[in-house]
Amino acid sequence: MDLSALRCFQAVARHEHISRAAEELRVAQPSVSRTIARLERELGVPLFHRQGRRIRLNRYGQTLLRRVDRALHELDDARRELTDAAGLHQGSVSVAAETMLTLTGALTAYRAAHPEVAVHLHQVAAAAMPGRLRAREVDFCLASQPLAGPSLHGIDLAREQVLLAVAEAHPLAGRERVTVPELADEPFITTRPGLWQRALLERLFARHGLRPRITCDGEEPGAIQHLVSAGLGIGLLPAMSRQAAPTAAPVRWLRLDAPDCVRTLTLVWHADAYLSTAARRFRDLVVADLSDGTASGRVRTLPPAR
Repeated sequence: MDLSALRCFQAVARHEHISRAAEELRVAQPSVSRTIARLERELGVPLFHRQGRRIRLNRYGQTLLRRVDRALHELDDARRELTDAAGLHQGSVSVAAETMLTLTGALTAYRAAHPEVAVHLHQVAAAAMPGRLRAREVDFCLASQPLAGPSLHGIDLAREQVLLAVAEAHPLAGRERVTVPELADEPFITTRPGLWQRALLERLFARHGLRPRITCDGEEPGAIQHLVSAGLGIGLLPAMSRQAAPTAAPVRWLRLDAPDCVRTLTLVWHADAYLSTAARRFRDLVVADLSDGTASGRVRTLPPAR
């Protein structure tokens, strides 16, 4: 088994699709099919269930994939570590976040201190973050909701209250506090499923056996306050929104009577992955820049996925 065959198998196993794997590997589809057939002959067992043009990993393939992932991750980490030790280049760091706005200050400071480092940013939903870390596609994830998965470590950087924003002419505008059941019939403006605002909203309502009435969900969390100000609905926003743009889109702010109506900002990485000097310096800077004393600031092991 050579490395090219194992990487080919890994790509096919990930996509469970020959054409998509060939596109990722930038090789012809017949070449991928021949490589998988040769690997199966060498191992003496089939690795996939084949149903017409569809393929699916079988139990032999699942066993092999666990070993291949581990071996290739170790080799990739070894290459990064040797390159880092030899000083062959100034390094790179790759970060995934649900929204880039939170990282703006830290990125500005990091680029000023280390202009030679290549920084790669990815906007990723929280559900996809453990997989991106496991595949070594990113060094860090900055999450605004709880993550779970094997071998994940994290530092809670900040914990801030999430407030309810309503239009100035809304009937609730004169209130200081409100309960979740009182909002059962209110139209909510929020983000698409997978982003933290939506996850928090659904969790708060589910505790009361309710489902929020969502009239607008989208990709732009920054647009929520403007749509609320226009009277199109109400929405949950972090307290920092109240401080950042108090007059850009005027709204009234209420506290929700729910003890966990908060956002915890957590920096997460894979415990088994090698972190280059550039990546470790980035982690130190982010911790210094974003830690505000409201969270523990200590490294902890995250719970395994359920």
